[in-house]
Amino acid sequence: MRASDLSELAAFEAVARHRSFRKAGEERGVTASAISHAVSNLEERIGIRLLNRTTRSVSLTDAGGRLHAQLLPAFDGMGAALDSLNQFRDTPFGKVRLNVPNSIAPFVVGPMLGPLTAANPDLEIEVVATDRLVDIAEEGFDAGIRLGESLREGMVAVRINPRLRLIVVGSPDYFARRAIPETPHDLKDHVGIQNIFPNGNRFAWEFRKDGEAIDYWPTGPLALDDHELIVHAAQGGVGLGYVWEQRAAAALADGSLIQCLEAWCQPEDWLYLYYPSRRNMSASLRAVIEAMRV
Repeated sequence: MRASDLSELAAFEAVARHRSFRKAGEERGVTASAISHAVSNLEERIGIRLLNRTTRSVSLTDAGGRLHAQLLPAFDGMGAALDSLNQFRDTPFGKVRLNVPNSIAPFVVGPMLGPLTAANPDLEIEVVATDRLVDIAEEGFDAGIRLGESLREGMVAVRINPRLRLIVVGSPDYFARRAIPETPHDLKDHVGIQNIFPNGNRFAWEFRKDGEAIDYWPTGPLALDDHELIVHAAQGGVGLGYVWEQRAAAALADGSLIQCLEAWCQPEDWLYLYYPSRRNMSASLRAVIEAMRV
Protein backbone atom coordinates (compact mmCIF):
# COMPACT_ATOMS: atom_id res chain seq x y z
CA MET A 1 0.00 0.00 0.00
CA ARG A 2 1.29 3.44 -0.92
CA ALA A 3 1.56 6.18 1.73
CA SER A 4 -0.98 8.20 -0.24
CA ASP A 5 -3.45 5.29 -0.03
CA LEU A 6 -3.17 5.23 3.74
CA SER A 7 -3.54 9.01 3.93
CA GLU A 8 -6.71 8.91 1.82
CA LEU A 9 -8.17 6.09 3.91
CA ALA A 10 -7.36 8.00 7.11
CA ALA A 11 -9.09 11.10 5.71
CA PHE A 12 -12.17 9.05 4.79
CA GLU A 13 -12.25 7.37 8.22
CA ALA A 14 -12.15 10.75 9.97
CA VAL A 15 -14.97 12.15 7.81
CA ALA A 16 -17.05 8.99 8.32
CA ARG A 17 -16.62 9.24 12.09
CA HIS A 18 -17.32 12.97 12.39
CA ARG A 19 -19.79 13.26 9.48
CA SER A 20 -17.99 16.51 8.75
CA PHE A 21 -15.09 17.55 6.50
CA ARG A 22 -14.34 20.51 8.76
CA LYS A 23 -14.10 18.45 11.96
CA ALA A 24 -12.07 15.78 10.16
CA GLY A 25 -9.66 18.47 8.97
CA GLU A 26 -9.34 19.94 12.47
CA GLU A 27 -8.54 16.50 13.88
CA ARG A 28 -5.90 15.80 11.24
CA GLY A 29 -4.45 19.32 11.21
CA VAL A 30 -5.32 20.14 7.59
CA THR A 31 -8.00 22.14 5.79
CA ALA A 32 -11.46 20.80 5.03
CA SER A 33 -10.71 21.17 1.31
CA ALA A 34 -7.62 18.96 1.69
CA ILE A 35 -9.73 16.28 3.37
CA SER A 36 -12.37 16.57 0.64
CA HIS A 37 -9.70 16.29 -2.06
CA ALA A 38 -8.22 13.15 -0.43
CA VAL A 39 -11.62 11.46 -0.18
CA SER A 40 -12.48 12.39 -3.78
CA ASN A 41 -9.18 10.88 -4.94
CA LEU A 42 -10.01 7.68 -3.04
CA GLU A 43 -13.48 7.48 -4.58
CA GLU A 44 -12.11 8.12 -8.06
CA ARG A 45 -9.38 5.51 -7.66
CA ILE A 46 -11.72 2.73 -6.48
CA GLY A 47 -14.60 3.81 -8.71
CA ILE A 48 -17.19 3.80 -5.90
CA ARG A 49 -18.94 6.68 -4.15
CA LEU A 50 -18.37 6.43 -0.39
CA LEU A 51 -20.05 9.60 0.85
CA ASN A 52 -23.28 11.43 0.14
CA ARG A 53 -22.57 15.15 0.28
CA THR A 54 -24.97 18.09 0.54
CA THR A 55 -24.34 21.68 1.55
CA ARG A 56 -25.52 20.83 5.07
CA SER A 57 -24.65 17.22 5.75
CA VAL A 58 -22.39 14.28 5.04
CA SER A 59 -23.57 10.67 5.19
CA LEU A 60 -22.18 7.28 4.27
CA THR A 61 -23.30 5.30 1.27
CA ASP A 62 -23.80 1.56 1.77
CA ALA A 63 -20.32 0.99 0.36
CA GLY A 64 -18.89 3.72 2.58
CA GLY A 65 -20.50 2.21 5.65
CA ARG A 66 -19.03 -1.20 4.90
CA LEU A 67 -15.56 0.23 4.28
CA HIS A 68 -15.68 2.27 7.48
CA ALA A 69 -16.70 -0.77 9.54
CA GLN A 70 -13.75 -2.71 8.16
CA LEU A 71 -11.30 0.15 8.66
CA LEU A 72 -12.11 0.72 12.34
CA PRO A 73 -10.30 -2.37 13.70
CA ALA A 74 -7.29 -1.62 11.50
CA PHE A 75 -6.96 1.98 12.66
CA ASP A 76 -7.56 0.98 16.27
CA GLY A 77 -4.79 -1.58 15.90
CA MET A 78 -2.38 0.98 14.49
CA GLY A 79 -3.25 3.38 17.29
CA ALA A 80 -2.66 0.69 19.89
CA ALA A 81 0.69 -0.18 18.28
CA LEU A 82 1.83 3.44 18.50
CA ASP A 83 0.52 3.76 22.05
CA SER A 84 2.50 0.70 23.07
CA LEU A 85 5.72 2.58 22.27
CA ASN A 86 5.02 4.87 25.22
CA GLN A 87 6.38 2.20 27.53
CA PHE A 88 9.84 3.03 26.13
CA ARG A 89 9.47 6.70 27.16
CA ASP A 90 10.24 8.14 30.59
CA THR A 91 7.08 10.26 30.46
CA PRO A 92 3.74 10.04 28.60
CA PHE A 93 3.77 11.41 25.08
CA GLY A 94 1.07 12.59 22.70
CA LYS A 95 -2.42 14.07 22.76
CA VAL A 96 -5.39 13.17 24.93
CA ARG A 97 -8.78 14.56 23.83
CA LEU A 98 -11.29 14.89 26.67
CA ASN A 99 -14.98 15.71 26.53
CA VAL A 100 -16.24 17.34 29.74
CA PRO A 101 -19.59 18.91 30.66
CA ASN A 102 -19.22 22.68 30.43
CA SER A 103 -21.11 23.22 33.68
CA ILE A 104 -18.46 21.38 35.73
CA ALA A 105 -15.29 21.66 33.64
CA PRO A 106 -13.65 24.55 35.58
CA PHE A 107 -13.58 22.77 38.93
CA VAL A 108 -13.27 19.17 37.70
CA VAL A 109 -10.56 19.48 35.04
CA GLY A 110 -9.17 22.93 35.78
CA PRO A 111 -7.23 22.13 38.99
CA MET A 112 -5.35 19.18 37.50
CA LEU A 113 -4.19 20.77 34.24
CA GLY A 114 -1.25 22.74 35.60
CA PRO A 115 0.34 19.98 37.72
CA LEU A 116 -0.28 17.34 35.05
CA THR A 117 1.30 19.25 32.17
CA ALA A 118 4.19 20.38 34.37
CA ALA A 119 4.94 16.77 35.32
CA ASN A 120 4.55 15.52 31.73
CA PRO A 121 6.08 18.05 29.30
CA ASP A 122 5.47 15.81 26.25
CA LEU A 123 1.77 15.40 27.03
CA GLU A 124 -0.85 17.40 25.11
CA ILE A 125 -4.37 17.76 26.53
CA GLU A 126 -7.29 18.97 24.44
CA VAL A 127 -10.49 19.63 26.40
CA VAL A 128 -13.83 20.24 24.69
CA ALA A 129 -16.40 21.44 27.22
CA THR A 130 -20.05 21.03 26.28
CA ASP A 131 -23.18 19.96 28.14
CA ARG A 132 -24.39 18.23 24.98
CA LEU A 133 -24.38 14.45 25.43
CA VAL A 134 -21.51 13.33 23.21
CA ASP A 135 -20.66 9.93 21.72
CA ILE A 136 -16.93 10.07 22.45
CA ALA A 137 -16.04 7.22 20.10
CA GLU A 138 -18.01 8.74 17.23
CA GLU A 139 -16.51 12.20 17.72
CA GLY A 140 -12.90 11.16 18.18
CA PHE A 141 -12.37 11.68 21.92
CA ASP A 142 -10.05 9.49 23.95
CA ALA A 143 -12.23 9.81 27.04
CA GLY A 144 -15.14 11.70 28.55
CA ILE A 145 -16.32 12.75 32.00
CA ARG A 146 -19.92 12.22 33.12
CA LEU A 147 -22.01 11.31 36.12
CA GLY A 148 -22.36 7.55 36.51
CA GLU A 149 -26.05 7.57 35.65
CA SER A 150 -25.38 8.79 32.10
CA LEU A 151 -22.65 6.31 31.12
CA ARG A 152 -23.26 4.10 28.11
CA GLU A 153 -22.63 0.40 27.78
CA GLY A 154 -19.29 -0.73 26.40
CA MET A 155 -17.32 1.83 28.40
CA VAL A 156 -14.62 1.41 31.02
CA ALA A 157 -15.32 3.85 33.85
CA VAL A 158 -12.93 5.14 36.52
CA ARG A 159 -14.29 7.07 39.52
CA ILE A 160 -12.72 10.52 39.83
CA ASN A 161 -12.79 13.53 42.15
CA PRO A 162 -14.52 15.71 43.16
CA ARG A 163 -17.97 14.52 44.25
CA LEU A 164 -20.44 17.27 43.41
CA ARG A 165 -23.82 18.44 44.53
CA LEU A 166 -26.46 20.83 43.26
CA ILE A 167 -27.72 23.52 45.65
CA VAL A 168 -30.48 26.13 45.74
CA VAL A 169 -29.47 29.79 46.01
CA GLY A 170 -31.15 33.18 46.01
CA SER A 171 -30.09 36.80 46.49
CA PRO A 172 -30.61 38.83 49.69
CA ASP A 173 -32.89 41.12 47.69
CA TYR A 174 -35.02 38.15 46.58
CA PHE A 175 -35.32 36.84 50.14
CA ALA A 176 -36.28 40.31 51.34
CA ARG A 177 -39.46 39.82 49.30
CA ARG A 178 -40.08 36.12 50.01
CA ALA A 179 -39.51 33.87 52.99
CA ILE A 180 -36.56 31.48 52.79
CA PRO A 181 -38.01 28.01 52.02
CA GLU A 182 -37.58 25.45 54.77
CA THR A 183 -38.62 22.38 52.74
CA PRO A 184 -38.95 21.71 48.99
CA HIS A 185 -42.73 21.91 49.43
CA ASP A 186 -42.32 25.64 50.11
CA LEU A 187 -40.93 26.18 46.60
CA LYS A 188 -44.47 26.43 45.24
CA ASP A 189 -44.46 29.99 46.60
CA HIS A 190 -41.21 30.88 44.85
CA VAL A 191 -39.90 31.75 41.40
CA GLY A 192 -37.40 29.19 40.11
CA ILE A 193 -34.98 29.61 37.22
CA GLN A 194 -35.54 26.60 34.97
CA ASN A 195 -32.56 24.40 34.09
CA ILE A 196 -32.42 23.14 30.52
CA PHE A 197 -30.11 20.88 28.55
CA PRO A 198 -28.65 22.07 25.23
CA ASN A 199 -31.38 20.10 23.43
CA GLY A 200 -34.06 22.14 25.21
CA ASN A 201 -35.21 19.48 27.67
CA ARG A 202 -35.78 20.70 31.20
CA PHE A 203 -34.81 18.82 34.33
CA ALA A 204 -36.21 18.77 37.82
CA TRP A 205 -34.61 19.97 41.03
CA GLU A 206 -34.00 16.82 43.05
CA PHE A 207 -34.13 16.71 46.84
CA ARG A 208 -33.58 13.88 49.33
CA LYS A 209 -33.76 13.73 53.12
CA ASP A 210 -34.43 10.94 55.61
CA GLY A 211 -35.60 8.57 52.89
CA GLU A 212 -37.95 11.12 51.29
CA ALA A 213 -37.30 12.10 47.66
CA ILE A 214 -38.93 15.13 46.03
CA ASP A 215 -38.66 16.31 42.41
CA TYR A 216 -39.58 19.95 41.88
CA TRP A 217 -40.20 21.42 38.44
CA PRO A 218 -39.70 25.21 38.53
CA THR A 219 -42.13 27.29 36.50
CA GLY A 220 -40.40 30.66 36.43
CA PRO A 221 -40.20 32.80 33.27
CA LEU A 222 -36.48 32.23 32.74
CA ALA A 223 -34.86 29.02 31.41
CA LEU A 224 -31.07 28.74 31.07
CA ASP A 225 -28.60 26.01 30.06
CA ASP A 226 -25.52 27.65 31.59
CA HIS A 227 -24.85 27.55 35.35
CA GLU A 228 -22.78 30.74 35.25
CA LEU A 229 -25.78 32.57 33.78
CA ILE A 230 -28.05 31.03 36.41
CA VAL A 231 -25.74 32.34 39.14
CA HIS A 232 -25.80 35.85 37.65
CA ALA A 233 -29.58 35.75 37.23
CA ALA A 234 -30.03 34.63 40.84
CA GLN A 235 -27.69 37.40 42.01
CA GLY A 236 -29.93 39.83 40.13
CA GLY A 237 -32.97 38.68 42.10
CA VAL A 238 -34.73 37.01 39.15
CA GLY A 239 -35.48 33.93 41.23
CA LEU A 240 -33.94 30.92 42.90
CA GLY A 241 -31.20 29.06 41.07
CA TYR A 242 -30.27 25.37 41.15
CA VAL A 243 -26.56 25.16 40.42
CA TRP A 244 -23.40 23.22 41.16
CA GLU A 245 -22.13 24.26 44.58
CA GLN A 246 -18.67 25.16 43.26
CA ARG A 247 -20.22 27.47 40.65
CA ALA A 248 -21.86 29.52 43.38
CA ALA A 249 -18.94 29.41 45.86
CA ALA A 250 -17.64 32.93 45.18
CA ALA A 251 -21.13 34.47 45.34
CA LEU A 252 -21.88 32.65 48.58
CA ALA A 253 -18.59 33.86 50.04
CA ASP A 254 -19.20 37.52 49.20
CA GLY A 255 -22.84 37.40 50.35
CA SER A 256 -24.44 38.13 46.98
CA LEU A 257 -26.17 34.75 47.19
CA ILE A 258 -27.67 32.84 50.10
CA GLN A 259 -28.00 29.05 50.15
CA CYS A 260 -31.23 27.40 51.26
CA LEU A 261 -32.57 23.85 51.66
CA GLU A 262 -29.02 22.69 52.41
CA ALA A 263 -30.14 19.61 54.36
CA TRP A 264 -32.17 18.47 51.35
CA CYS A 265 -29.32 18.81 48.83
CA GLN A 266 -27.45 15.52 48.90
CA PRO A 267 -24.19 14.75 47.03
CA GLU A 268 -24.69 13.68 43.44
CA ASP A 269 -23.58 10.35 42.03
CA TRP A 270 -19.84 10.02 41.57
CA LEU A 271 -18.16 11.45 38.52
CA TYR A 272 -16.44 9.02 36.15
CA LEU A 273 -13.82 9.34 33.47
CA TYR A 274 -14.78 6.81 30.83
CA TYR A 275 -13.37 5.48 27.57
CA PRO A 276 -14.28 2.75 25.03
CA SER A 277 -13.52 -0.72 26.32
CA ARG A 278 -12.20 -1.85 22.94
CA ARG A 279 -9.32 0.60 23.10
CA ASN A 280 -5.97 -0.11 24.72
CA MET A 281 -5.19 2.58 27.24
CA SER A 282 -2.31 4.81 26.20
CA ALA A 283 0.29 6.00 28.67
CA SER A 284 -1.00 9.52 28.08
CA LEU A 285 -4.57 8.66 29.04
CA ARG A 286 -3.29 6.67 32.01
CA ALA A 287 -1.47 9.78 33.26
CA VAL A 288 -4.69 11.80 33.06
CA ILE A 289 -6.63 9.12 34.94
CA GLU A 290 -4.03 8.87 37.68
CA ALA A 291 -4.20 12.65 38.15
CA MET A 292 -7.97 12.53 38.66
CA ARG A 293 -8.92 9.18 40.18
CA VAL A 294 -10.36 8.94 43.70
